[in-house]
Amino acid sequence: MTSLDSLRDAMRKFTHDRDWERFHDPKSLALALVGEVGELTELLQWLPAGDVVALAEKEPLRSRLGEELSDVLLYLVRLADVVGVDLGEAAMRKMQANSAKHPAP
Repeated sequence: MTSLDSLRDAMRKFTHDRDWERFHDPKSLALALVGEVGELTELLQWLPAGDVVALAEKEPLRSRLGEELSDVLLYLVRLADVVGVDLGEAAMRKMQANSAKHPAP
């Protein structure tokens, strides 16, 4: 399993190697993230809700979902890095808060 730190470091290198830091301000990254979420939702938009899991197990949807989910994750990891948020730590804190707010029965 790849860690968020490994993804962050790979995105830093990828960005640096292409001299793209100037394009990776928080606003631009957030807008790119929204665009990728839009591409992800486009894949699912008109599928019957009850059939999505079964359809997602088959090609070409399986590969396309993997591509778009990866784009979303990579932009999210890059945005968190640029604004100085430890995404893994923040997510764990949020899970703890959600558990306290919504205890299991």
